[in-house]
Amino acid sequence: MAMLNVNRDVQDVFYRYKMPCIIAKVEGKGNGVKTVIVNMSDVAKAIGRPATYACKFFGCELGAQTQFDLKNDRYIVNGSHENTRLQDMLDIFIKKFVLCNECENPETTMIVKRGTIGLVCKACGNQSLVDLRHKLCTYIIKNPPQKDKKEKSKPTKGRERGHSSEEENSANAAKKNGNKENNNGVANGASDSFGDDDWSVDVSEAAVAARMNEITSGAATLALTDDLERTPSERADMLYGFIKKRINANTIMTASKDIAIEAERLDMKSKAPLILVELLCNENMREQIKTYRNHFIRLCHGNKKAQKALLGAFEKTVELHKDALLPKVAHIVKDLYDQDIVDEEVIIEWGEHPSKKYVSKELSKMIHSRAAPVVNWLKEAEEESSEEEEEEVEDIPTANGNHANGDAPPAEEEENGGDDFDIDDI
Repeated sequence: MAMLNVNRDVQDVFYRYKMPCIIAKVEGKGNGVKTVIVNMSDVAKAIGRPATYACKFFGCELGAQTQFDLKNDRYIVNGSHENTRLQDMLDIFIKKFVLCNECENPETTMIVKRGTIGLVCKACGNQSLVDLRHKLCTYIIKNPPQKDKKEKSKPTKGRERGHSSEEENSANAAKKNGNKENNNGVANGASDSFGDDDWSVDVSEAAVAARMNEITSGAATLALTDDLERTPSERADMLYGFIKKRINANTIMTASKDIAIEAERLDMKSKAPLILVELLCNENMREQIKTYRNHFIRLCHGNKKAQKALLGAFEKTVELHKDALLPKVAHIVKDLYDQDIVDEEVIIEWGEHPSKKYVSKELSKMIHSRAAPVVNWLKEAEEESSEEEEEEVEDIPTANGNHANGDAPPAEEEENGGDDFDIDDI
């Protein structure tokens, strides 16, 4: 089974936190279609969270109902959903509910306490509150993670050995002394951190003040929950302002991750390329695609809707700078492919269907006509690769002898019509 880094932003092949790829199986037809996540338990074990949390998260993100059959280890999301889409959503779940905010280490423990959700990092010791704006938080608070059975058994063993009475007596004595002697109101040994197992309530002035502080900060977080209730155009304006601010501050080159996170927070990831192209691209679009490659990849990787939006934004940019960009259409489309920003099948599908969604029908046809050599080149390459695969299967005895020679004619065609084709001759 293929293994991925738990934090997929980390590219280190020796990264020790691994998880299996999500395996999804679509069952049923019509209104009864559903997606069964075959290895949800294995994935959940790797990231250290209950499988129900991740499955419920998928349901919240997709607007679909979920079903759990814990006895038979079946986790179901209604509707038909691709593995890659679920894997991308799992990345978001991991960032929100698994990774430490300080060191981005996945070795955290989730603590649900007094209507809040906390993460305690075993690596750096950082304690942080989870953003309560996501719908999943309500489910987690109502269904907190179970404590480790070993931790529960420790006090029981103590009582069986006859130590509990001594411990209780000493604890009671300490509390009485603490209430009399400590005018600052801090109980002996009492702490309000997420990592403690002492769930008794400290009613001292300092403890009450600390809890009020916590409630105030939680309320400040909850006050931002109306962002997702805004209209798409309002959220687009918010993302536009967010990116524009980084451009004005000259921090845009290092802001690719922040932009992707903000786009995800505003549920605008599929539309974000439209805004990004508007702010970052002009008649020098070829160079700008390469300069801001990471920004586009973070938004478009594995997201076909975002890739289609990017191609639409490209058409709009051609309209604004027609004289400079129309002759370069084929080169720009090929740049998007070469830079791994837009997938081959998306370009082919786009090339076959001129549309008036972003520009006039007439201009769209002109753009698609200029892009036709690249689209056809991709089609031919796809057909040749499928034919080669068939030949390899049919011709197994001679595969070791003349495997490379059979590929010579296609390679020659690619040389004439591939990376080095002259746009002026098209």
